[in-house]
Amino acid sequence: MAQNTVKKRTIEGKRSDKETTKNVDEKRTSDGNKDKNEDELVKPKYGPHVTFPYQRVWSRCVLIVGVMLIVWYNSKAGKEVALAQRRDVLMGRTAEVRCSPEYRADLGKFPGCVPEKCARVVTDKLLTAGEIDALLRIAGAGFEHGESDGGASTLDLQTGALSKGLQFVDAFKIHRQRDIFRQEDFAAFKVVRTKIQSAIAHHFGVDVKSIYLTYPTFFSKITNKSAKRIHDEYWNPHIDKDSYESFHYTALLYLNDYGEDFKGGRFIFIDQNNVNTTVEPRKGRVLMFTSGKENLHAVEKVTSGTRMAFTVAFTCDKKFATPDPPLKK
Repeated sequence: MAQNTVKKRTIEGKRSDKETTKNVDEKRTSDGNKDKNEDELVKPKYGPHVTFPYQRVWSRCVLIVGVMLIVWYNSKAGKEVALAQRRDVLMGRTAEVRCSPEYRADLGKFPGCVPEKCARVVTDKLLTAGEIDALLRIAGAGFEHGESDGGASTLDLQTGALSKGLQFVDAFKIHRQRDIFRQEDFAAFKVVRTKIQSAIAHHFGVDVKSIYLTYPTFFSKITNKSAKRIHDEYWNPHIDKDSYESFHYTALLYLNDYGEDFKGGRFIFIDQNNVNTTVEPRKGRVLMFTSGKENLHAVEKVTSGTRMAFTVAFTCDKKFATPDPPLKK
């Protein structure tokens, strides 16, 4: 009797398990059909998807073309490389460039004056704060007696040529030189000139006695005034050797700070392959470079404030040499 009862319960348990399994399978089938029906009911929001042969191939081609267009546009737009930013404090930074054939040929006539390399050199450690302030005082004293009506004024320390209105005047004829400058001003100029001359000889590997101060040696004062004459268009690209036959080595001394005393006004070397190399002016910074075609350059337009700088250049040709400006009695 007990055996029959156990057997009966076992049969009923198996029957129950089968029914449970059947119910689960039916539920899964029902859920699957439900999901399938819901998927069939979901339609694209903006109409049926467009399909065509080789769709993936075409989409990849479009992507590749898009990337190529972006690369091409960026290459045409050009790029900038910062040689020196205002926040940098440089003992010396050099960027070599290939000398132009014309520059090499010209210097071949002057033994001891051919550079080991053509380059751009920036240093912030050449001059003292006192020497820089002395040059700034000279510039301020000179420009008190005249400025251009346009955006760029210059003062030639050797000849007295000064921008005034729409022309140049001789500041030393209008005012006695002694009324503008002091003996210590010219002493400071000589110290600065000597230091820059020695730095050029060192960085370019030439004999310091083979390079000579040349003309013009001038201060520049640039504002955002509109140009009134060709001399005000300082932003035009140029080559120093073409502008001044006497120049072989150019040096610029900056007398105030980019971004603080003025905006714009960066010095820009215009290189091949659509690349610009920039120098941001910093008070006391000296930029030196060979004056040939390898260093085509321009000055960015000043948008606000006043940019002050001093240009001093050196020649290898004795016929273009000039002495330090004396204080006339």
